[in-house]
Amino acid sequence: MDVYTCSEARQNLASLLDKAAKEGEVRIRRKDGRIFVVMPQPKVGSPLDVEGIDLDITATEIVQSIQEGRRTL
Repeated sequence: MDVYTCSEARQNLASLLDKAAKEGEVRIRRKDGRIFVVMPQPKVGSPLDVEGIDLDITATEIVQSIQEGRRTL
């Protein structure tokens, strides 16, 4: 794993963030020797956030289908 200086990180921030996204983390060393890790944050969202599907039906057709399903025999 590569360790970058603060100066390198400052000059190449966008590429370091891309590298962190690709490899999981990037390490940056300060002049005093302390090392910091930059990691991407997991994407936060609901598991119910899914893309819609175009079924090519109208709202009226959807309502009719629901009403048919509710009819008793």
